[in-house]
Amino acid sequence: MTANALLQSDCLRGCPACDCAEAKPLPHYAPAPWLIGTCENCGLTYLRNPPAYEALQEEFAWEKTYVAKKTASRGSTAFSPYARKLRQKLRMYRDKTNSFRHWFNDGHVLDIGCGGGRRVTPPMTPYGIELSNELHRIADQNMQAAGGYCLHGAGAQTIWKFPEQQFDGILMFSYLEHETDVMSVLRGAFRALKDSGRLFIRVPNFGSLNRRMIGAKWCGFRHPDHVNYFTLATLRDTVARAGFTAQLVNTVTLPVDDNISVLLRKEGI
Repeated sequence: MTANALLQSDCLRGCPACDCAEAKPLPHYAPAPWLIGTCENCGLTYLRNPPAYEALQEEFAWEKTYVAKKTASRGSTAFSPYARKLRQKLRMYRDKTNSFRHWFNDGHVLDIGCGGGRRVTPPMTPYGIELSNELHRIADQNMQAAGGYCLHGAGAQTIWKFPEQQFDGILMFSYLEHETDVMSVLRGAFRALKDSGRLFIRVPNFGSLNRRMIGAKWCGFRHPDHVNYFTLATLRDTVARAGFTAQLVNTVTLPVDDNISVLLRKEGI
């Protein structure tokens, strides 16, 4: 089955955060047949005709699109080298294992969109959700060896298969930009997270100086498996709709960082 056959283009989706059907087109940011727009109500930028989940399992699986996008994105970043040096100077490393252990109290941690399942390590107990058929097989093997397991499926649907308040921590590390049903996965995470638990999200930063300078060549664009493009403001608005408050993690580097990292708590807790 071809990608075009799997497009949901006959019925453009509304905003994944607020369901508004009206969006300002941004045709210069996506090649045909992909359609990007900015919500007229809440301001979130998103892909209006994303592929169905079946295509993301196979044809547009992450392990198949990553290498091609990495090659195409060479020379498409103006500020990332400076941001990287600043992060290193401030000891703000991409490997956040120590932060996860601290935030999640070495407890039970769910990684949604876990890839090969090696991001959560003992003494934390790893659990995962993975859509790609091949990566799920690898992740489940790795996680079972560490006392957990990985479920196969789309995050927005599969999150509801876990018991209420099972997890001390949940990760959406380079995941939420891929999820068409944003509110379902966030509300499912709220349900599966302990009241004392924390949720970590890392997504491309649509508000970065790099994107404003580079435009359509920005490294954060990856068609068609990136379907949501958040700024800090739209990310905070989106998670608030699911009952969370967001604390920015990369406070110093955010303007020149191609990613946003936030730590969520249940509102009022």
